[in-house]
Amino acid sequence: MNRLLLVVTIGGQRVALPSEAVESVVELDALIPVPCAAPHVAGLSALRSRVLTVIDCMRSLELGATDCSDGIREAAVVELDGHHYALIVDFVEDVVEALSEPAPVQAAMGDGWERVSAGLVETETGPLLLVDVAALIAGVEAKAA
Repeated sequence: MNRLLLVVTIGGQRVALPSEAVESVVELDALIPVPCAAPHVAGLSALRSRVLTVIDCMRSLELGATDCSDGIREAAVVELDGHHYALIVDFVEDVVEALSEPAPVQAAMGDGWERVSAGLVETETGPLLLVDVAALIAGVEAKAA
């Protein structure tokens, strides 16, 4: 298997995003609030003349809120259905190769993680939870719908 994964930390947990979904990794320094937006939408930001909807991954996973008041935040930029999103993460670590296909997770992880889980993948640094980017962007509100 030659699938590449972007290893990030969200809520203190190392997880993997499929690299084919990630356009770039950026540092966001300005967020414009969006009135009446879903709670996991942190705001809007601009990148190379493009508007990004900024997703607070912590809120999407029901783990609390990311404190964006202190300035620069690392984010993975993804495109979904023609829209660009910046996924706020704690830390961007590396790109690694998946050594296995995603396998079902055999342990309870919490509602947020279970909602976005695409399975466990083996890497040379150990197993990582593969995150479904679309489910992360949709947030907890999609589960209720």
